[in-house]
Order: sequence, then structure tokens, then C-alpha cells
Amino acid sequence: MHFHGEGRKSEFQSITYRELVSRVRSFCWALKQLGLARGDRLVVLSENCPEWAWTDWAALSLGIEVVPIYPTLPSDQASYIAQNCEAKVAVAGDSSQEEKLKGVSGLRTIQLKGPGSLTELAANGQLSEEEWSREIDATDPEDIATIIYTSGTTGLPKGAMIPHRAGLHVAISAGEIVHLDEHDLFLSFLPMSHVYERVAGQWLPIIIGGGVAYAKSLMTLASDMAAAKPTIMLCVPRFLESFREKALEGAEKLTGLPRKLFFWNLSQGTKKARGQFAPFAGILDKVVGSKLRERVGGRLRFFVSGGAALPQHVAEFFIATGLNVIQGYGLTETTGGTCINPPQDNKYWTVGYSLGMDIKIAEDGEILVKGPGLMKGYYNLPEETAQAIDADGYFHTGDIGEFEGKSLKITDRKKDLLVLGNGKNVAPQPIENKLKTSPLVAEAVVLGDGMEYCVALIVPKVEAVNARLSAEGKSPVQEGELASSADVKALLKREIDAVNKTLANFELVKKFAVIEKPFTIESGELTPTLKVKRKVIKERYANEIASLRQ
Repeated sequence: MHFHGEGRKSEFQSITYRELVSRVRSFCWALKQLGLARGDRLVVLSENCPEWAWTDWAALSLGIEVVPIYPTLPSDQASYIAQNCEAKVAVAGDSSQEEKLKGVSGLRTIQLKGPGSLTELAANGQLSEEEWSREIDATDPEDIATIIYTSGTTGLPKGAMIPHRAGLHVAISAGEIVHLDEHDLFLSFLPMSHVYERVAGQWLPIIIGGGVAYAKSLMTLASDMAAAKPTIMLCVPRFLESFREKALEGAEKLTGLPRKLFFWNLSQGTKKARGQFAPFAGILDKVVGSKLRERVGGRLRFFVSGGAALPQHVAEFFIATGLNVIQGYGLTETTGGTCINPPQDNKYWTVGYSLGMDIKIAEDGEILVKGPGLMKGYYNLPEETAQAIDADGYFHTGDIGEFEGKSLKITDRKKDLLVLGNGKNVAPQPIENKLKTSPLVAEAVVLGDGMEYCVALIVPKVEAVNARLSAEGKSPVQEGELASSADVKALLKREIDAVNKTLANFELVKKFAVIEKPFTIESGELTPTLKVKRKVIKERYANEIASLRQ
């Protein structure tokens, strides 16, 4: 385990597994001093840090149910989760996080670090090895390990009860399919409060005997990659898109032979990824691709992309540059892991093979999942549990998909399907993904329920738009003028027209509105996993949508 020491910039401090066990036993002792016992619920509301992981391992050892809360959530949502799960104690990352939980009755709060904190308390004692072993042995695989609340794209979040056997199954199955072992080092930067990072980025590396390096922050990620030299990085598509954009921006500034080589390497690498004839891919990769790989430490075996759909052009960029990306698929209710692409058979346009789960496609195309990685249900919500898991034990994912051989393809969200006024069904996500391939488009939401055609709300990338305007000899647009600028609308219309050429007639985006401000978690338009809350968008931009009906 590697982490930044206090006051250090890019240096990592390391501890061995023997030292990790010692720290976990100390945190076990501290949790017991707080009055926590088997079956109690412990909230963790904190930014990423090693102490978060030690608290988690200690609670899991003692049979205490951990309820993680995103540190980005506002007070009302954080306190709702803490109250709803009937937590006994909450560990807060700092005073601002602790303040969010002040109104929760019967909840004891303690900060994770600093004076009077859980970490300070843990320095005063340690659970004996005998008692620690007894506590571990007393835990049944069906006992609840953690309650993770869903992001709540369609309403109040629900607490998915994840048993110990589910986390073990997903982690072990993923390790076997992608061939991980004790030599692998994960660089952790995604929120530990999310099921994806928690299971695949925390539990899995420890289970296989590998290492975890904790990035200090998103701001230091570039230097952390270079310093830690990870072999595996979990990420989300937005991270990969941003990485790609910065690499392309840098390449555009090159001149002469270096510029030609970069784009020739990209062209040859993409052809090779698609199985096409690419005779110069190998030599170009040694000259050009190796330099890009050095930026992530030079040892990276692959990125694992999850949390949202990976656009094909983004995957192909990374594969073309020798930075392999394997896409996986999972939900909170399936402990973050349902499928993953094996590196040796990476069909990057799919989400890969089943992680030992029984997956079938319903008559309406919905993906149904059953097996050892499935949750036990939603906390204190028997009706919602019965709606989600049918009488045969299959969880209804709400995703639409199909199989391509052994690999599963996600084609859309069931609830997102648009029904136009002419009765045509339109899947908006593929259209949105195509619109977002434009360098000018930050976010796109396609709508059309009850309308005669599809429309879109477009959040532009202001810097890219102004750069394009300047290149065309036009004046840049100031903040607050995007939506009303004819020049901006003309630029975006060209981008939309290019996408429309690839769509069926009934899928065409006939009208669009420009949205000034980017969607954010804080404004309630994005979930903590950066998914668009379509219901919120429809309500917030009702006037803009109404104008597109005319």
C-alpha cells in the first residue's frame, strides 16, 4: 500500500501487508471503543485517503456494516442516507463533512483524522490477533458487508444491501478473467464511496495480494501516475475523454515530422485495433506510442473503464497508442461487477464476459442478472426489492442489451427510451454519445417523448467554441452569450448535421437549444457518478424544451 505522507509532493510512503494488518487491528479496537458491534451500521463520509481503507477493513473484520456517502453530496442528501440506514456512528473526513450530519438524530460523529479523531483513537490500542480472528470467523458469507445507496437518477436513493459473498465473488472473478496477481499495482483516484472503486480498486487488489497507491488528488494525478508507475488504473469514460483531448491538443501544436508521425501512428494503430491492414503500426508505436505510455508511468497494462458507456472512438484512441482499455459493466445492485472484457479478447464495443453471473435478455430487450454477485435487496424497502428482483431471482437492470457471442452489448437504458408522437421508439444514448464525439460538445441530452422529432439540449465547450470562432475570423463569445449567439448556434448546427448523416430518419435531431452552464453534481443535474439526471434536466429546462416543440 502506497500513499502520500503529510507535506510531501509526489513521494509515496509505503507500508507492508504486515503493517496493514497491524493498522487494521488498531482501527478495530477504536471502532469497538465507539460502541460499535456486529450488525451496527457505520457511515463513512470522506474524501479518499488510506485511513478510509483502514476503517473499511476494520469494520468488515468486525461484521459492522459500512455505509459510504459521497463527499460531494449536499447536506440534505447525506443526512437522509445516514438517517435512513439507521447508522450508529459516522466517520467524517473533516469538519465540513461532519457539519452535514449535524441534524441526524441518535448519530455519533467523529472525524477521520486530526485531534480527537478515529485515527488518533486507534493509536491508543489494538485488538489482539486471537480476538480479530474470532471476529472474522464469526462472519457468515450472507451477512451484510456494506449498504451502498444508489445514485438516485429517478428519485430518492435506495440502499443496496451487499453481502460479503457478493464482494468476494466479483473481486475474485474479475481477477481471474483479466489475469491479475500480486505483481499488479493499482493507482486509486476514483471515489471510494462508489461501488466500482471500493470493490475493484480496494478489495480486489488486497484479495490478490497486489498493491494500491493512493493519488493525492485529481490535481496531482499526472505526477502520481509518473511516480507510482501503476500497472492497472480504474477510471470512468470522462477521464479517458479528457486525457485524449489533452493529448490531441498537444499533438496539434507540433509541427513537421513529429506531428505527421503522431497522427500516422494514430491512424495505423486504429486500423490495427479494428483488425485492418496496418503494416507500420509496430514501428510507429515504438517511436510515438512509447512516449505517451511514459506519461502514465510506463508500466500500465490497461485502464479499466466503468461507470458509464465507453465511446468507441475513445477506446480506439487508447488502443491505438498502446494504452489498452478494457470496458466492464455493473451496477450497485450487482456489486459493481457483472461483466468485463478479458485483455486477450477485448471487444471494446461490448462490456465483455459475464463475471460468473447468469445473464439473460428479456423479451423487451432488458438485461436480467442472477447469481452470487447480486445484492440481497434494498434496505427497509421490500416492495422496491420485489419490483427489482423477480420471483425467479433475476435482477431487472433497466438496461437494454444483446449478446455478441460470449460478450454482452449495452444498447440503451429501458427508461430512457423515447416514444415519439408517431409511435417510433428512439434510444437516445447512442445519439448522445455521437454528439459528444464533437470537440465542441461537452454534454448532450436528446429528448422527444410525444414530439414529432428528436431535439437536443447542448452544453458547449466554451474554450473549444471560441477557438473555432477565432480560427474562422469571428469574435469570441463572452459568458452569458452562448445561448443567444448566432455564430455559436451555426457552429453547433454543423456538428449536429454531421451526426445526423449517420442516423436513421426518425432519429434525426431536428432542433436544439444551447445551455449556458455545465451540468454539475452540486446543481443536482448529475449524479455522483456523473450520469445526467434526465428528470431534473426536463424540469429545469422546461421552457427551452417547450420552445423546441414549436
